[in-house]
Amino acid sequence: MTLHLIKLAVGVEDVAHLRRIQTRRRQEHGEVFHLTRMVPARAAALLDGGSIYWVLRGLVSARQRLLDIRAELDAEGRRRCRLLLDADLVEVERRPQRAFQGWRYLAAADAPPDRREWAGADDEPPPEMAAELRRLGLI
Repeated sequence: MTLHLIKLAVGVEDVAHLRRIQTRRRQEHGEVFHLTRMVPARAAALLDGGSIYWVLRGLVSARQRLLDIRAELDAEGRRRCRLLLDADLVEVERRPQRAFQGWRYLAAADAPPDRREWAGADDEPPPEMAAELRRLGLI
């Protein structure tokens, strides 16, 4: 059964900023990854089609497919976990998310759907507008 992670992207302004950070990381290291202290115990479920969902400025905003989970040691000998990510950053329908430390598991049923382009009056508004309308209690 597929399982996801959710993680705050502290200091990242928006999806475009996250893309720039990850492009630079890919150029410097040859892969896109995130380092964390803890190795997920449920790695098999995460690698069965799971993604990491990024929270940017209080909103779940994007996701990336998890490709691999590697336990390693840093230069000082401390244990780390390298989450290897697909370079494709997919925007999702934004929704508010309270702050938390580290990462959390996210059930597939609770994950926001990928963002659709706004086509017209019968469709959903753009994500930023929808988030503001939700914040105001209008939708």
